[in-house]
Amino acid sequence: QLQLAESGGDLVQPGGSLRLSCAASGFALNDADIGWFRQAPGKEREGLACISWTGRRANSADSVKDRFTISKDNVNDMVYLEMSSLTPEDTAVYYCAADRSPWPGICPLDAKNGRYQYWGHGTQVTVSS
Repeated sequence: QLQLAESGGDLVQPGGSLRLSCAASGFALNDADIGWFRQAPGKEREGLACISWTGRRANSADSVKDRFTISKDNVNDMVYLEMSSLTPEDTAVYYCAADRSPWPGICPLDAKNGRYQYWGHGTQVTVSS
């Protein structure tokens, strides 16, 4: 069974930092483009960052690129999202997703056209004082 699992979500104060982790079972993250998304209550899902299956190319949303960094650990087969300068507006459930049929070129920040076939259950990030 192919599964993804996020971890690292927590309650953090404004201005704080968190690192989210994404792990896979049933397949290797090295075989997939990996994306991080979030969804806040009452809002649409938002693509944050993605990294290619090679780990050589990454893409980030303009809204978070100065604060969020995606990285891939090929040795331990993990993908991370480092988040800094968090604000209450970053409060959301954060998901990682895998595209096991990556297209040539830069990974997308949306799941259109059948991209990102596998999703984790999400990890809650709450930014509050």
